[in-house]
Amino acid sequence: MIIERVVLNSRPGKNGVPVAENFRLEQSTIPDTVQEGQVRVRTLYLSVDPYMRCRMNEDTGSDYLLPWQLSEVADGGGIGVVEESKNNNFAKGDYVTSFNWPWQTVAILDGSLLQKLVPQLVNGCLSYFLGAAGITGLTALLGIREKGHVTVGANQTMVVSGAAGACGSLAGQIGRLEGCSRVVGIAGTDEKCSILVSEMGFDAAINYKKENVAEQLRKLCPGGVDVYFDNVGGDISDTVISQMNQNSHIILCGQISQYNKDVPYPPPLPPDTEKIQKERNITRERFLVLNYMDKQEASVLQLCQWIQEGKLKVRETVIKGLANIGAAFQSMMSGGNIGKQIVSVSK
Repeated sequence: MIIERVVLNSRPGKNGVPVAENFRLEQSTIPDTVQEGQVRVRTLYLSVDPYMRCRMNEDTGSDYLLPWQLSEVADGGGIGVVEESKNNNFAKGDYVTSFNWPWQTVAILDGSLLQKLVPQLVNGCLSYFLGAAGITGLTALLGIREKGHVTVGANQTMVVSGAAGACGSLAGQIGRLEGCSRVVGIAGTDEKCSILVSEMGFDAAINYKKENVAEQLRKLCPGGVDVYFDNVGGDISDTVISQMNQNSHIILCGQISQYNKDVPYPPPLPPDTEKIQKERNITRERFLVLNYMDKQEASVLQLCQWIQEGKLKVRETVIKGLANIGAAFQSMMSGGNIGKQIVSVSK
């Protein structure tokens, strides 16, 4: 069977900015027959995520991420529909997902790598299982529950950097649902800041490109910061940490400002910031959602319930066509969109 797939065409270099041309669309073939235990799936949606930047390097800098290989098919979160099955757990027409879905139109996959999806849980919006009801939502929810130490009634203030991104936009809302009394976001445009407040329920948002972040934080968080959901690292995080309270907590989700730089993960803090962290006993532990998969099922059901009840608002940008996944990746890394970035492969 002839299929289309996207392979890694070139590496941007450890300090380079990824571009669409780092990926290449090509034709390939897959076997006509499905072996015992396998299923043939047609790809519906693929996810592009910031962590994938690390996979473009020969060395990902991480012990849990494998690098993409040149001229080999890329992979990541994906959703598809079963067209043929020789696995007892799946039937034709089932919707399925995997963390390691190949970027191709049709694939033959081992059934053990797949999870069955129930579209009704997300009101039929299947793509949500790659975002708000998938690994992105799990990262926000479990990060807050495992590392945020949010307590209902404790009058805690949460700050979220990268707040208009896929994870940040959910984290602020979940922080509120879990018990934070005040949530402030940091984003890069007036439009993003406006949407965070008007749609996502943030109390306030700071445009770091136009405003003095330190001044705005003092004004908007007069009692200091108790929980910091850190999606970006770098200067913004140093500024937030300087205004954090004694015994407060950093949820170390991502460091997107550092992804195009050859630095260890998580990047070390500058000496002055590290001094503040130690003096104020601020926790800053690496958070990896894959370490909490025993809580996945219950957490996904919680996320789906919030979505159904309208308590968790979801923003998606859907780009059509496998041929455009490289451009979608470039756009996502430049922070051009609000919420989750999804590529629609076929109907």
